[in-house]
Amino acid sequence: MKVIKLLKLFVALSLMPTIFGCQTTSDSITVEIPASETPKDAALSKTVRERLLSVNKTQFERVQVVSKDGTVYLSGPVPSLDARQDAIKRAWDVGGVQSVVNHLEVEK
Repeated sequence: MKVIKLLKLFVALSLMPTIFGCQTTSDSITVEIPASETPKDAALSKTVRERLLSVNKTQFERVQVVSKDGTVYLSGPVPSLDARQDAIKRAWDVGGVQSVVNHLEVEK
């Protein structure tokens, strides 16, 4: 009798990862891009945008840059994964940037 109970417990415990581990979860997190900027935020956005365009105007000409309290939001299309990583790195290199939120989309 004890063996049957232990066997049932073993089967139940071994099935738990399969049952609970296969649940669908959403990886998307919605981050609101600020609709307006203070003069300080606008200056930071302008500096980041100028930094991007000075490197490769055609690669980053459609990238939008918005800032709020040191957080820089990058959005728009870029031609490749390398361009996306480059844009993020260059945004981080600007003084005053405390974080970068990436909404850049790689064109197909």
